[in-house]
Amino acid sequence: MTEESIREGGCGCGQVRYRLTVEPMIVHCCHCSWCQRETGSAFVVNALVESDSVELTAGEPEMVTRPSTSGKGQPTAFCPTCRVALWSHYADAGPSVRFLRAGTLDDAASIAPDIHIFISTKLPWVVIPEDAAAVPEFYRFSEVWSPESLARFKAAIKSTG
Repeated sequence: MTEESIREGGCGCGQVRYRLTVEPMIVHCCHCSWCQRETGSAFVVNALVESDSVELTAGEPEMVTRPSTSGKGQPTAFCPTCRVALWSHYADAGPSVRFLRAGTLDDAASIAPDIHIFISTKLPWVVIPEDAAAVPEFYRFSEVWSPESLARFKAAIKSTG
């Protein structure tokens, strides 16, 4: 990323702020019923990035492990004051990859979903653009991710063993 394209974001009250120093490996728009319940919304947009590419510029999030469909728990970073969720660590990716909530970016419109997942459980009034990539459940990484993003993901996973 160039200096001009570095993205910043944070919670609702401004206590926790961060800077994203890389482009996301991929951006998911997840329509699963778990994400609907967890966010209180129709879906969540997660930008997957290496954890070390998210620099805190103010405050410190509180990590809370929430229940997950895997049964392994989902550590989630919240602002300790306004309780906005900033990112999560999913069990299969571990602590080296953050599923950054794209809505917490100052310019959330600067990131669009690369793929809509779990559309089998999307709410019926949500309309996915005809030209958007979308799958009923999940997908094979090798069929969706760019080679560069796959290499970044594998390197991040390897870094934490």
